[in-house]
Amino acid sequence: MATPKLLAPRLDTPPPDTSDSGESQRLPDALVSEHIRRLAVCAAVGAGLWTYGLAMDAIVRPITIAVSIPRPVLVVETVAIAVSLIMFVYARYAPDAYARKTDAGLLYVVLNAAAVALLNTLTGLAAVSSGRGLSWNTVVILVAAMILPATPRRMLAASLAAASMDPLASSIVHLSGAPSASLATTLVFYMPNFACAVVATLPSHVLHRIGRRLRRAQEMGSYELVELLGRGGMGEVWRARHRLLARGAAIKLVRPELLGAGTEAEARTMLRRFEQEAQTTASLSSPHTIQVFDFGVTTDQTFYYVMELLAGRDLQSLVREFGPVSAGRALFLLRQVCHSLGEAHARGLVHRDVTPSNIYICRMGLDYDFVKVLDFGLVTCDGGRSLGPRSTEAGRTTGTPAFMAPEIVLGGEVDQRADVYAIGCVAYYVLTGQPVFEADNPADMFLLHLQASPVPPSQRTEMPIPSELEALVLACLEKDPRRRPQDAAAVLDWLGRCRPRERWDNESARTWWERHLVELTAPLTVTEAAAVATLA
Repeated sequence: MATPKLLAPRLDTPPPDTSDSGESQRLPDALVSEHIRRLAVCAAVGAGLWTYGLAMDAIVRPITIAVSIPRPVLVVETVAIAVSLIMFVYARYAPDAYARKTDAGLLYVVLNAAAVALLNTLTGLAAVSSGRGLSWNTVVILVAAMILPATPRRMLAASLAAASMDPLASSIVHLSGAPSASLATTLVFYMPNFACAVVATLPSHVLHRIGRRLRRAQEMGSYELVELLGRGGMGEVWRARHRLLARGAAIKLVRPELLGAGTEAEARTMLRRFEQEAQTTASLSSPHTIQVFDFGVTTDQTFYYVMELLAGRDLQSLVREFGPVSAGRALFLLRQVCHSLGEAHARGLVHRDVTPSNIYICRMGLDYDFVKVLDFGLVTCDGGRSLGPRSTEAGRTTGTPAFMAPEIVLGGEVDQRADVYAIGCVAYYVLTGQPVFEADNPADMFLLHLQASPVPPSQRTEMPIPSELEALVLACLEKDPRRRPQDAAAVLDWLGRCRPRERWDNESARTWWERHLVELTAPLTVTEAAAVATLA
């Protein structure tokens, strides 16, 4: 398995120098994987070049200039094509660790050099007295130096072995009694091979010096970044694990440049915004709010916070993949959403970005269809006072247009009732598979939220919707905040009065998951496909 990257929190004391240790020889996973991809490309190119040589020697030259190519030459070229293709498939598709692929790449270089030396010998190029120029093995050695992520010692050993192939072949010819140059002449002629072998260690030294710097910056943290789960406007989310506790986690991080920060002041503002989101989320204790374990700032001013890792789908992906849900299931999910938002509202907080993509449906132990509300990055206090500078900048309204309350569009006072409007939009979406309003651009969407009356959800789906639930959805979508339920707790009370035709509970959810999300229902493990969709 490839070595994961490690998150680096900011420390005042520099780490000890471990440049001489074996551990320092390991390159960061992303760096090695890029070089292994290049190795696969190089092997494919090598197969193409050997195929070109075989075609020239077997077909073109015998026809055009009536030259008879020795059969052993064709055999060598055919074997070289096969070895190159095997190397390509192995480097590109084999699940082996990168270290093994690197070793295989070094062996591939030596085998290529041997093939070139055989061709030089079989075609008479080893009779160097004619001074035919540099061997192609100089090219093989230098290309390998730029591609393979081997340590300098391993690169030197492989390069010297490759450089020795030409004089070795010439020596065999000389010992067999065939006409050839003397051993001294051969060594002098192939001296560039050995010079290139020494030069080949320089790229390796540079690569590993960069790798050591990266590892020093990464190995200070407690969490290993294993896999990038996604990117969005606010940053990146990684699957990670704790180095000591072996606990899975999701790490959300943001670099100011991802958000277009042009000045230091803007960068500081964005980092304060991200810190606000972490602190707000950590202050909430509802089981249906994403849990935050830790947060901090890395040495390169990247802010991060560590969350629980969830196995499932965000609500938007769920509806897109499987279609609208039944009324019973919608009630089951919405009650949990309101449980999370109800606590936030009781503390005077407004989420401001309640959308299907910020509602995660997961498996939690033995519970299925367990809801987690994510991304409190737009949260404000009751009355519209932002906990940070994110709510509006330079006249730009932030949020998701399809789920934005009219008062947010108008830039007026915002309280919990804006979240209630968004709950209505979410309920409409999960029941019908469509947003309340559809428009080609945000401006038209804003206008519809301000002026248009929503079509009752029962008219946009063939699935039965109880009248009490439809009345609640339409009440949440009232333009005037005073006519809506006043907070998530009120919505939760109303949901309790809805009686769908079919019953949906944890057993129903488990059956559905076992049928549609089999990879996430293993009894003991959470698959690596588990992800957290927390990007705004």
